[in-house]
Amino acid sequence: MTEWTIAGLAREAGVGVETVRYYQRRGLLPEPERPAGPGSAGGFRRYGAAEAGRLRFIRAAKAAGFTLEEIGELLRLDAVSDRRRARELAEARVRALDARIAELQSARDTLARLATRCRTGADGPCPIVASLAEGG
Repeated sequence: MTEWTIAGLAREAGVGVETVRYYQRRGLLPEPERPAGPGSAGGFRRYGAAEAGRLRFIRAAKAAGFTLEEIGELLRLDAVSDRRRARELAEARVRALDARIAELQSARDTLARLATRCRTGADGPCPIVASLAEGG
């Protein structure tokens, strides 16, 4: 079984040591007991594949736009196999992403239209600055 110190765990999961500690303080990652006695690896806490997997899940969930509170809820739901609520959270995240995509598409369309006006327009001030200063 592979075991790491906190630095090794952080490296394995692609996060910083302070991130690991922060997630522990937030209750997203358990903090193992510090071993005692001879042969206890110097008293350093040891982490395994389960903790690395949990950190990778947290990273991926954050990248999908879940908040740390939602990530905590997903972890709790997984522990009790509440698929219905987990699905509701995922569907809400999809709706939020769809709204954000629509917003970004609108901004892209506006900028493309303004860039065309700037390229094909007469001399004078660029319409991009004037239009954005007026709110789009």
